[in-house]
Amino acid sequence: MITQDFSVEPAESRRPFRALLDVGFVRTTTGNGVFDALKGALDGGLDIPHSDKRFAGFSKDGKQLDPEVHRKYIYGGHVAAYMRNLMEDEPEKYRTHFSEYIKRGIEADDMEELYKKVHAAIPTDPTAKKSEKEPAKEHKRYNLKRLTYEERKARLIERLNALNSAAGGGR
Repeated sequence: MITQDFSVEPAESRRPFRALLDVGFVRTTTGNGVFDALKGALDGGLDIPHSDKRFAGFSKDGKQLDPEVHRKYIYGGHVAAYMRNLMEDEPEKYRTHFSEYIKRGIEADDMEELYKKVHAAIPTDPTAKKSEKEPAKEHKRYNLKRLTYEERKARLIERLNALNSAAGGGR
């Protein structure tokens, strides 16, 4: 399923979205996280020209991708192996590095099920859903709102009338 190579072919009804991978300043070493994102985009149905050389599990000697090693990385097998290694060799470091996992009761053997659950939670329907957040509150305005020309003219006439009535009423 996930370890298969998804080569997207144009269909009769719709053409797949074609994209190019721009890694920027990221070092393109084998197994780098940018290639995990590429694999996710490919599995999601994007048409991105690529080579399997940089995916985790590619063997330079055999010049092919080992799907079992690739699957292990997709489902967090490398994290589980690191957890087991730290648990045996450095228990204190294990407790600090994986404190959230320990708090939630996640052990090294539960990693694959956890990753499968996360993959299943990713929505298969790509349409955007309307957010259910409350609309933003109106911010208090500290500076005065700018008046239009008509409002400024009316205000001036009002002040002049007030000034004239105060000056005329004092005689």
